[in-house]
Amino acid sequence: MKRLALVFGLLVCFATPSFAISEFGKQFKAHVMESEAPDDFKKAVKKANCYICHVKGEDKDEVRNEYGVAVGKFLDAEDFPKDYIKKNPEEAKAKILEGFKKAGAEKSKDGRTFGEKIKAHELPATDAGI
Repeated sequence: MKRLALVFGLLVCFATPSFAISEFGKQFKAHVMESEAPDDFKKAVKKANCYICHVKGEDKDEVRNEYGVAVGKFLDAEDFPKDYIKKNPEEAKAKILEGFKKAGAEKSKDGRTFGEKIKAHELPATDAGI
């Protein structure tokens, strides 16, 4: 029984960052998929999913694409534990969107900012590997 409790405790500890990461994805999609966004862009965002920030086939905890690196400068999953997001959803959303805004000001490898690319209805990372 103690082992079961230990395993459950470890799972809860490790699950919290992935909950925050899924909240980042949820907020990103809500933010960029405004009503006037073209359907092909919405489809590209849905298809890319985690690979908006991560690199396909690589360890998500260790490897991020250029946009993921920029987002990581301003957002840390550990700052968004599950309880915090549940108790303060609007505050968490505001902080996440502010992090995306700051990341949007960073430059992509192609010389444009990530925000410019998103406004042009393009995926932000040039190296998304999708």
